Amino acid sequence: MTLIDRRFREKIILVGVVSWPRTIDEVEASLDELALLIDTAGADEVARVVQRREAPDPATYIGRGKAEELRELSEQVDADTVVFDEELTPAQQRNLERMLGRTAIDRTAVILDIFAQNAHTEEGRAQVELALSQYRLPRLRGKGVALSQQAGRIGTRGPGETKLEEDRRRIMRRIRKLEAELRSLEGTRRTQHRSRRRGALRTVSLVGYTNAGKSTLLNRLTDAGVLVENRLFSTLDPRTRRLELPGGEVVLMTDTVGFVRKLPHQLVDAFHATLDVVTAAELLVHVVDGSSRDPEGQIDAVRTVLDEIGAGDVPVLLAINKADAAPQAAAKLSAAHDGAPTFSALTGEGVTPLLRRVADRLRVSDRVVELSVPVGRGDVVAAIHREGEVVDERYEGEMVRVQARLDERGTRRFAEFVEP
Repeated sequence: MTLIDRRFREKIILVGVVSWPRTIDEVEASLDELALLIDTAGADEVARVVQRREAPDPATYIGRGKAEELRELSEQVDADTVVFDEELTPAQQRNLERMLGRTAIDRTAVILDIFAQNAHTEEGRAQVELALSQYRLPRLRGKGVALSQQAGRIGTRGPGETKLEEDRRRIMRRIRKLEAELRSLEGTRRTQHRSRRRGALRTVSLVGYTNAGKSTLLNRLTDAGVLVENRLFSTLDPRTRRLELPGGEVVLMTDTVGFVRKLPHQLVDAFHATLDVVTAAELLVHVVDGSSRDPEGQIDAVRTVLDEIGAGDVPVLLAINKADAAPQAAAKLSAAHDGAPTFSALTGEGVTPLLRRVADRLRVSDRVVELSVPVGRGDVVAAIHREGEVVDERYEGEMVRVQARLDERGTRRFAEFVEP
C-alpha cells in the first residue's frame, strides 16, 4: 500500500520552486521539513535543487531545461527518486518520469506513504487506503498503444476492455467499499460521542503540528501509553483518556493526529470522521513546539487545517511545549500570544499551571460577553472566534454584534469592544 520502497533506503533529490508570493527562505524551510518527512518515510536526501520561476511550468513543473539538468544530477548522485515540494499533476509526473528516467513523486505522496506506515487500527488503515486510492486514481497509466483500443466498438465491453479501464473500475469499487466501511465506523464513533455527552463529561482535544509533543503530554497526564517517537506522524489514531483537573472536575482528553503544512486534501477528507473529536470538543489545547525554527508558521498551518475541518470556531488554548529545550524562545512566543502557558511534557515542568488554565477556560465557558466590533475589523472577529466560543454573530449597520463565551483574560483582551 506504500509508495516508497522500504527494502532499502532510497536516495532522494528534493526539488522546490521559488515563485511569488513564496520567498527563498520559505521554500528552504519547506524543503527542510520535506527532508524530515523523507527520513520518516525511510529514505535519504542526497541532493537539493531550488529554482526561481515566475510560475510552475504546466508540462514539467520546472521546465525542460531544468529537467535535463536534474536528470544529469540524478545520474551523478545515483538517485532513485526525485521528490517535488508541491503537488504534481498526473501529466507533470508522467512527463518528468519519462525525462528523468526514474520515479518522480510529490510531497503529497510522501505524506500519504508515512500515514500508510503508521496506520494500525481498522479505521486508520481504511482511511489511509481511501486517501491513497483517491490519489492514485487519476495517475493510472496505460500499457501502451497496443492495449489502448482493443475491440473498442460498441457492444464489446467485456473482452475488449483495456487493462487501464479494468484498473480504474477496480479502484473505484474499492473506494466505494472503503467509504461504506468508514460510514459504518463513523456511526459507531457518533454513538460513543452521544454516550459521553450523556455522561456529562466535558471534552478536551489536543491539537497541534506533528511532533509538537501531544502524545507525550497525554502520557504525562494520564499514563495513556501512547507511542512516542521523535519522528513525524508517529500517532495517527486518536486516544481518549479520563483526566481529573486541579479543581476536581473530570474531563475526557483526546490526542489527535498531528497536522502539517500542505496536508493533502485526500487525508483531510478521509480522516474527517476521526477529526470529529476535534470539532465536537468544548476546548482545543493547541500544543506548539517552542523549540521549532518556525513556530508561527506551524501555528498558522494548524489553524488552516482546523478551518478546513470545520473546527475554526471551537475555543482554543495555545500552549507552548518544550520550554526545557528552548526556554528563551518559549518565553518570547508566550509573550507574543497573550501569555500562553509554557511547559515541558517531557519533564512535567509547567504542566499543573497548564491544567489550571484548561480548568479556568472550561469553568467560564458559560459566561457570555457581548461585543461590538467595527465591520472593518475582521481580524478582531477572527481573534474572538479563536479565543472563545461565539454564540451569536450578526451585522447591524457598521458594526458586528458578537456574543461570545470568554474567560477573564479574553474579556480583558477585547475590553474596548465589550458592551457595558
